[in-house]
Amino acid sequence: MADAAPRFVRPGAMERVFNRLFGALIGAGLGLPHHFVLEVRGRKSGRLYATPVDVTTLGSRRYLVAPRGETQWVRNARGCGEVALRRGSRRETLALRELADAEKPEVLKAYLDAFKTSVKRFFPVPPGSPPEAFRPLCASYPVFELLARR
Repeated sequence: MADAAPRFVRPGAMERVFNRLFGALIGAGLGLPHHFVLEVRGRKSGRLYATPVDVTTLGSRRYLVAPRGETQWVRNARGCGEVALRRGSRRETLALRELADAEKPEVLKAYLDAFKTSVKRFFPVPPGSPPEAFRPLCASYPVFELLARR
């Protein structure tokens, strides 16, 4: 039996326009403390790609969650092993560690609970669900820990 295709929720035309506008505002230094523009090099082209993201903090650790699944930024981040987070004139380059599925439930719960207004449509469980409710979903949601670059 063949493996199922990786989960990816394609953004609609209006979402793409909104992301461009929102990314421009964050790039200008506006937005909440968890809003950043994620910059990542294309794994084949080497071109710099940018998209707005919400960074989840759990304890003293920071995480990137891909609620849409296997997006281009996820594949590019895996390919180069680092990303940059930018807001205004501040830019921070970070290494990545992709979490194993067993590590994801607490992070996915924190992400959904913190950003429920904008991301609950991507999750089949409601905000406030216990971490155990996320276990069957873990394989569908890439999660990266952001680490200081060495």
